[in-house]
Amino acid sequence: MKSLLFFLLAAVTVSLSAAEKAKPQPKRAPNPAFAPVQDVAGLPRVLLIGDSISIGYTVAVQELLKGKANVHRIPGNGGPSSRGLESLKSWLGDSKWDVIHFNFGLHDLVYMGPDGSRLVDPKLPGAKHQVPLPEYEKNLTEIVTQLKGTGTKVIWCSTTPVPEGSGGRVADESVQFNEVAAKVMIAAGVPTDDLHTYAKAKLAEIQLPANVHYTPEGYKYLAKKVAAEIEAALK
Repeated sequence: MKSLLFFLLAAVTVSLSAAEKAKPQPKRAPNPAFAPVQDVAGLPRVLLIGDSISIGYTVAVQELLKGKANVHRIPGNGGPSSRGLESLKSWLGDSKWDVIHFNFGLHDLVYMGPDGSRLVDPKLPGAKHQVPLPEYEKNLTEIVTQLKGTGTKVIWCSTTPVPEGSGGRVADESVQFNEVAAKVMIAAGVPTDDLHTYAKAKLAEIQLPANVHYTPEGYKYLAKKVAAEIEAALK
C-alpha cells in the first residue's frame, strides 16, 4: 500500500513538473538599445561598437545627442576583439558613418579554463586570457586599420575598471589592456575617450558590487562622457 501511495505521489509530482514546464514563459521585453533607429535626414550618423557596457549607455547617448546625430549601435554584444575582427565588415555594412566610437577589452581579459570554459578562477591551473595581450594588440591594429580605411572619424574608448571580486577576471587588469590599446591608438593617430579614468572617479557610486556592470544612473553618467566625445568629433 505504501509503495502504491509513493508511486502515485511521484506520478503527480512529475505531472505537475511537466505542466509547469509547459506553461508559456513570460517574454523578456526587448532591450531598447537594439531598437531600430530611424535616421533624421541631414543629421550625421554615429555607430557605437562595444560590449555590454556600451549596451548599457546606448539609449542615454541617443537621448543626449537627439537632434544632433543619428546614433546606431551594433546588433549585439561586441565581445572580445577576436569577434570584432570577424564581424567588423558586417557591422559596418554599406552605410556611411560620420563617427565610430568603439571598444573591446572586458571580454578579452576574461579567464578561460584549459577545457574552454569561460569566466574561470584566474588561479586555476592552465587558466589564460580569452585573448592574450599580444593577440589583443594585433587584433586592435587590424580593426583600426579597417575602420580608418572607411574615411570615418574614429574614437577609441578605453576599457572600464574591473573591481575586486568580479568573477573570471583579475582586478583592474583593464589597465594593462588599456596600455596596449593606447600604444596602438597613438601609432594610428586615433583619439581616446578615457572612460576608464572617468568611471573610476565615481566607481563606488556608479558600479554594481563585485561586478563590471553599472547601475542605471551609472550608465547615464558614462553616457555623458561618450556623448561629449562624439559631439566634439562631429564639430
